[in-house]
Amino acid sequence: MRVHDRLYVGGEWVEPGGGGTIEVRSPATQEPIGRVPEGSTADVDRAVAVARRAFDEGPWPHMDPSERAGMLATMSAGISARSDELARLISEENGSPVSWSIMGQVLSATMVADYYVALAEEFPFREERSGLLGSALVRKLPVGVVAGIVPWNVPLFITMLKLAPAMVAGCTMVLKPAPETPLDAFVLAEIADEAGLPPGVLNVVPAGREVGEHLVTSEGIDKVSFTGSTAAGRRIAGLCGERLRRVTLELGGKSAAIVLDDADLDSVVTNLVPAAMMNNGQACVAQSRVLVARDRAGELVDALSEAVAKLTVGDPLDTATEIGPLVAERQRDRVEGYLAAGREEGARITVGGGRPGGLDAGWYVEPTVFAGVDNSMRVAREEIFGPVMTVIPYDDVDGAVAIANDSPYGLSGSVYGTDVEAATEVAGRVRTGTSTVNGFMLEFGCPFGGFKESGLGRELGPEGLAAYLELQSISLPGG
Repeated sequence: MRVHDRLYVGGEWVEPGGGGTIEVRSPATQEPIGRVPEGSTADVDRAVAVARRAFDEGPWPHMDPSERAGMLATMSAGISARSDELARLISEENGSPVSWSIMGQVLSATMVADYYVALAEEFPFREERSGLLGSALVRKLPVGVVAGIVPWNVPLFITMLKLAPAMVAGCTMVLKPAPETPLDAFVLAEIADEAGLPPGVLNVVPAGREVGEHLVTSEGIDKVSFTGSTAAGRRIAGLCGERLRRVTLELGGKSAAIVLDDADLDSVVTNLVPAAMMNNGQACVAQSRVLVARDRAGELVDALSEAVAKLTVGDPLDTATEIGPLVAERQRDRVEGYLAAGREEGARITVGGGRPGGLDAGWYVEPTVFAGVDNSMRVAREEIFGPVMTVIPYDDVDGAVAIANDSPYGLSGSVYGTDVEAATEVAGRVRTGTSTVNGFMLEFGCPFGGFKESGLGRELGPEGLAAYLELQSISLPGG
């Protein structure tokens, strides 16, 4: 049991304002593995006030960006030094297979941090421009105090998507980790403390939805950065809109993987199964909606089903495990509801579709493939967030693009084909924020975010840093 009885606020470990606690349970054993204080509205108010003071009165926003980047580099090194511990801890919290956690949960976080450390040296925080009436100075200033609200599926990585650019920009942050996965955030706070981060730059207050909404609406917050469900994103967008508050939203996805006629199916299966099933299918970028030419659909369904049937389901702390448990009982109920809905709508399960045998404890669902899917079905349109793939046939390339775009989401996607130029052209026709040809990749130097209901704004790349900056123009007197 990891037990924390204090919150990290203002560079100190402080007594919480209320007596509530959050018990963290293993999705694999259903047994308690940790406990942290449950933040109250009073705790949020204190954290926001401290972050506000650190921004308004402290040295942090006035430091040279390279100084702030140096502290971020120290934190990245601290994460690396505890990478094995963090990978196992996150796997214990959310069921992510530890073999995937090492890269997907931890090293990816340090890679993001290291990218922004390097970017700080070359980013144009100020520039002089010549205009029609004279010259002007354009400054890029920190937006202020940020509410960082992160989900449970990749908690440390998504925290770093927000914290790294915010730190380089000169912002301060109140971080609200999800109740399911607060333990790794406390390790991050320890690392920040050891790195000598000035008091108030990072504050950690785990809490539920109501307290999270209080954070979003706090008068001391200048920007909200949220990753989570589209439903919650709509609510946050409305609250921020009422207050004209800056907001970045990275929301749901239902990504289409288009398999072109000339694609090598062996290569497709090798790349596509991990891209759809990563993190037990609990990934907003999961390539779970597979589009294939009608005359090749049977062949691809057979190949996918064979590969999925071979996936090892079990203890997430076992390095041989490829599919672990879902994060919570409610999540398993949700996925099983979609399995039932797919059957009712006429789709056919070719592999999986139930609970794996021999695993009496834990919130497990078998990795599943649906064939005979029509794009109007719920399993094709709604984000399942579990280890479920749907295969949808198309008649021609225009039809494939139409099906891919016939979605409320537009976050990620992929196109498979031997002719890379043709596959790239098809990828460009799909209205989605990111896409990959012949695989799945998230490039940290490029903007990440979605079209349509997949969100607002972008993270990663220079655009991710720009999201934490305000622009100020100062017109200069003529010479």
